[in-house]
Amino acid sequence: MEPVTLIVTAVALGAAAGLKPTVEQAVKDAYAGIKTLILRKYGAVGLEAVEKKPDSKPKQESLAEDLQEAGAAQDTELLAQAQALIDAVEQSKIGAEAAVAIGVDLKKVKAAALRIADVTASGTGVKVEEGEFTGDVDIRGVRAGVDRPPDPKA
Repeated sequence: MEPVTLIVTAVALGAAAGLKPTVEQAVKDAYAGIKTLILRKYGAVGLEAVEKKPDSKPKQESLAEDLQEAGAAQDTELLAQAQALIDAVEQSKIGAEAAVAIGVDLKKVKAAALRIADVTASGTGVKVEEGEFTGDVDIRGVRAGVDRPPDPKA
């Protein structure tokens, strides 16, 4: 997964999990940690839009652009914090619900690499159960269950 995509995915997962009343303390702590780190190092990067609508692809793309411009892709501390948040969400009871909220449903996945891009979903956009990969898996342009046809200009 691209570094900025990893960070945005973590923020979206953490925000989606945070909307659940039963979110576990480990997820809350991991999300608070990444928020604090982003605000401290990249104060001009706003998380509010993704926090309000974690499943919104345009809001995620805007955050990705801001993080890229700020140089966050090379920030090993931030990348480690993002991975820690993703791990906390995956290990929590609400992890699957949070992932589905942003259009991705992964369960029991072991991977050398997995790259997912441009998921637009009203419902699950990508679902993998008990996947074990020995090489790269690249999933692109998924448009599952959308209520409207794709933009012809895109």
